[in-house]
Amino acid sequence: MTDFPQTKVNHVALTPASFLKRTQSIFPERLAVVYGNRQYSWKALYHRCLQCVDALNKQGIARGDVVSVMLHNTPEMVELHFALPMHGAIINTINTRLDASTVAYILDHSGAKCLIVDQQFQPVIMAALALMQQPAPQIIEVIDAQSDYNDPIPKIDSITYEEFLATGDTQDNWSLPPDEWDTIALNYTSGTSGKPKGVLYHHRGAYLMAMGTIPAWGVPQHPRYLYSVPLFHCNGWGHCWMMALVAGTIYCLRQVSAKAIFDAVAEQNITHFGGAPIVLGMLINAPKTEQRAFSRTVQVMTAGAPPPPAVLEKTGQLGFNVMQVYGLTETYGHVVHCLWQSPWDELAFSDQAAIKSRQGVRLPICEDIQVLDLETGKPVPADGETTGEITIRGNTVMKGYHRDPEATKKAFVGDVFHSGDVAVVHEDGYIEVKDRLKDVIISGGENISSVEVEAILYQHPAVAHAAIVAQPDEKWGEVPCAFIECIADEQPTAQEIIAFCRARLAGFKTPKNVVFETLPKTATGKIQKFALRVRAKDF
Repeated sequence: MTDFPQTKVNHVALTPASFLKRTQSIFPERLAVVYGNRQYSWKALYHRCLQCVDALNKQGIARGDVVSVMLHNTPEMVELHFALPMHGAIINTINTRLDASTVAYILDHSGAKCLIVDQQFQPVIMAALALMQQPAPQIIEVIDAQSDYNDPIPKIDSITYEEFLATGDTQDNWSLPPDEWDTIALNYTSGTSGKPKGVLYHHRGAYLMAMGTIPAWGVPQHPRYLYSVPLFHCNGWGHCWMMALVAGTIYCLRQVSAKAIFDAVAEQNITHFGGAPIVLGMLINAPKTEQRAFSRTVQVMTAGAPPPPAVLEKTGQLGFNVMQVYGLTETYGHVVHCLWQSPWDELAFSDQAAIKSRQGVRLPICEDIQVLDLETGKPVPADGETTGEITIRGNTVMKGYHRDPEATKKAFVGDVFHSGDVAVVHEDGYIEVKDRLKDVIISGGENISSVEVEAILYQHPAVAHAAIVAQPDEKWGEVPCAFIECIADEQPTAQEIIAFCRARLAGFKTPKNVVFETLPKTATGKIQKFALRVRAKDF
């Protein structure tokens, strides 16, 4: 058989920017982005991206240069997720809650040549620029007329984003990347144990992530998507690119709140949105005056921490059908989903919630996921009890850690990506995450899953948010310590919480101390257990 070489005819570099070009030609007048009284059709969005590409060229930004972006989920953030890949620059989205020293580290470490930033972040940006060791990047300032600034904020730089766009024209002269392995994005991890790591994505992986989400989530043509997932987190799970593929409408959400979500669902006929389990908790614990009724089922994707079955059950009762997914920054976001099977439709609501609390099976675009025994490196039995580490292999695993070959080598030992997450495999092959390796509590030689104990705590009617961490103990080495944030106007005692857990858990798994306080959280809604572990040492 003749072995033909690849040619421009039959081998084209994959990039999610292609989705935008196709959709604007087929559905030019359909709404692409809505934000308050601002809205853009797919054709208008495409033209703004073309202007951005030309303006970047005129600013001297070259292919492969890093452009850092520190914005809320506004139209500018959406279009930059297309314009920068079209140009060939690397988009580096910065967590909007970071302190000045961490922002300075990211700007230095990434080698950013340009920074596009919301005016609201003027104080932290000015402080970060003063701390930088490398030359400061060019600054382009986004002034959002729909923000809720309380006081006038001085301009960061002389050029605004709209002025910057005006320097570019709409000539359609962008091209596909020379190689789909070229870097499309640089995302920094949360940095909970030292400096954050820079995770490099390529165009091929971003393309496939968007493609794979559609069948995994059952996304139809023209959905109405509320962007409640921060676009700085794993590039918003790739949903921005996915929406271009299905010609949907993106409703931007600057600040996430229960009221904002309920209002959007009811008034804008939202069909899909995503969020961490803490967002689900926000919805079910919202005052009745903020909750809105709607006649359809809204599809919700959740990820970030295993949601307790009790939370999933209550969310479902509000009209939200939740699909749990699992992934990491290093895997472009979700690579495992709880694929629903029709025989489960007949189960009781609480039993369905228990199944939905599992992370499930790999997405179609993920090549291989296994749970390996920590000692033998062999796959664990599918018994729902034996724990191991989740390992991943496929096209949506990062290229590596930016400027950190040693960390990359360690993460890729054995030709798989080591997640650092502990899980079991059920008889049906569905994976259930039990904990982060660093969060497993070893008490008297027994392993305790913090997730298991937290699931019990969430069954208590007064608990809004809960976290279990290890507390040092002279006798047992470590014991579980519970940190609880209560629902408004509810205040159980520590003894009540301990008794509640003891009736449902083995004695050694029962929290030995209970602390009531507002729990520290990341911008994506994850509870910052590293901070609580430090606090637990004081009790």
